[in-house]
Amino acid sequence: MALHLIIDGYNLIRRSDRLRRAEDKSLELGRRALIDELAAYKRIKGYKITVVFDGGQNNEPFEARSAEKGIRIRFSRHGQTADSVIENMARRDAQKAMVVTADRELAAKVAAKDAVPVDPGEFEEKMEMAKLMEVKGTGEEDGDRQGWVPTTRKKGPARRLPKSRRRQLRKVKKL
Repeated sequence: MALHLIIDGYNLIRRSDRLRRAEDKSLELGRRALIDELAAYKRIKGYKITVVFDGGQNNEPFEARSAEKGIRIRFSRHGQTADSVIENMARRDAQKAMVVTADRELAAKVAAKDAVPVDPGEFEEKMEMAKLMEVKGTGEEDGDRQGWVPTTRKKGPARRLPKSRRRQLRKVKKL
């Protein structure tokens, strides 16, 4: 199952120190910096990535769509919020969707549609880790890989997380 990362654009920019500094210079520089970061992550992981921005100045009755560096970019239409666009995309992609947002209300709505909400700070850490792993290598050839550790400790269904939560955790691990 191929993951589809749906990014709440301005939300991620304003939660990241590095991207916020670029946005302080100009809104366009902030968006450009975000797209550059996401393009680098896409080269490493290969996931389908869509970033959604509020289209406040978009006076058209339709959503503005484009793509740059393999990243799909969507601006909401006039009178529509980016959150509603993200919610519709999460509903359409359901279990394949992971939504990066710090908006609790949006996170609850997409979780109800079987998409997995991810905190922007956590996602930024995963992007940094992916960059480091690409530069350094995975480390598996050095014997750093952790496998099964034998134990006598019993762990049965009473300690098992619900199936939906385990599914969400597996998706987040893929980041």
